[in-house]
Amino acid sequence: MINRIKSAPRRQWIKLSIVLVLWALFGLWVQSWLGVLALPLFFDAYITKYMDWWKTHKNATVRLVMSWVDAIVFALTALYFLNQFFFQNYVIPSSSLEKTLLTGDYLLVEKVGYGPRIPETPLYMPMTQHSFPEWMPLLAGKMSYFDNPHWDYRRVKGSGQVELGDIVVFNYPAGDTVALGHQEQDYYRMCYMHGEMMLPTEVRPAQDAPYAEQQAYYAKLREVGRQLMLQNSQEFGDIVYRPADRRENYVKRCVGLPGQTLQIKHNQIYLDGKKMFRPEKVQQAYYVHFTGGLTDDFLKEHGITQEDLSQIISQDGTVRQMPLTDEAREALRQSGAVDSIAPADPYGEWLYPQNKATGWTCSDYGPIWIPKAGESIALTLDNLPLYERCIKNYEGNRLEVRGTTILINGKPATRYTFRYNYYWMQGDNRDNSADSRFWGFVPETHIVGKPLFIWLSTDKDRGGLDHIRWSRLFKWVGGIR
Repeated sequence: MINRIKSAPRRQWIKLSIVLVLWALFGLWVQSWLGVLALPLFFDAYITKYMDWWKTHKNATVRLVMSWVDAIVFALTALYFLNQFFFQNYVIPSSSLEKTLLTGDYLLVEKVGYGPRIPETPLYMPMTQHSFPEWMPLLAGKMSYFDNPHWDYRRVKGSGQVELGDIVVFNYPAGDTVALGHQEQDYYRMCYMHGEMMLPTEVRPAQDAPYAEQQAYYAKLREVGRQLMLQNSQEFGDIVYRPADRRENYVKRCVGLPGQTLQIKHNQIYLDGKKMFRPEKVQQAYYVHFTGGLTDDFLKEHGITQEDLSQIISQDGTVRQMPLTDEAREALRQSGAVDSIAPADPYGEWLYPQNKATGWTCSDYGPIWIPKAGESIALTLDNLPLYERCIKNYEGNRLEVRGTTILINGKPATRYTFRYNYYWMQGDNRDNSADSRFWGFVPETHIVGKPLFIWLSTDKDRGGLDHIRWSRLFKWVGGIR
């Protein structure tokens, strides 16, 4: 080893010095000393080069195989750090943010702005979220991370914070439990819905029913639905738990900040009693009575997709429920192809909190206070369903109710002080978006990052050159409102 150190060229020592300085700065940024474990690897890579033994091996096959192994290990390591701390690719899978972001938009998500999280599950395959992809047939569908080691939540200081109106990528808060056969659906909502189908004679308690009566009803629904799914594993698959950073990634717009009181009145969002701005391309659902057809050019010009036209609600096919922007609605009125356009009925089933009868709908919701780190709230049996997931699931406390007494970690509690900041996220396709109205607050522990720009956009309704939405390439997401 001494000979190798002495014979190392000066330029290698300079390269090593630069790398070590950069590595030290990275360690200071993430506030971790674990980086010292990599120092022997850096020293060998630039000076002693014991790991390069294969480059001088007599067997050409060994050199070829090891060159590929070396390249793959380097690529995976680089992807791991880039993906974890700096950038991540994300594709829009659904229409919940249309027409702001479209299904088929590929986004580059940056993590420095809000500060990257130190991974809670540090051992995982780069470029996977929780399972191996289908193009890896031997591993497809299998868990792509190890449960251990598991680290507590910690976020590196970023250059900013989530602001009102930001489009944010985050881990799905209610994705802690998943039925693998229906990963796209909310497990808890499935429990309630299947429980309700199995117990059709059970009467849902009124809004003013006592807490114990409401909770007994919803607990029964939840358990019956859970048992149904466990007994039908061929349809629902295994039921698994996922840590916060391995849950599905969602993308929505932040419409409520920590400490604000949010209320929705007739589809208009109010924060602390003041109207929130309305995004330019927000959509609402309408009943549209067609008297004629629409040309492909009209559909393309006004951003109306085949998915938008797919919900037929009349037997003769002339009435459809469609999400429309204000511009598209007025264009349809003047097209000569429709007889009438009327607002669709608001959805009001299994909204958050799912275990309390509120009478709220998607278009008339709240008021609801959004928890803020360090601030306290008086806990009552009336508001407990709103905040129990925060207290128990996100902040790791043991929560019980005995009679009329709330106990946190075994002690009676009349107030609770929140550890984390929480956000309210909604899609711009307001009546076709699974968002905070259905699963509640997004804790800061689940924030992933902020989309920078659209690097590719594909249109499943069109082929050939039109399959790519050329006008959206490298469109800056930060300027979309």
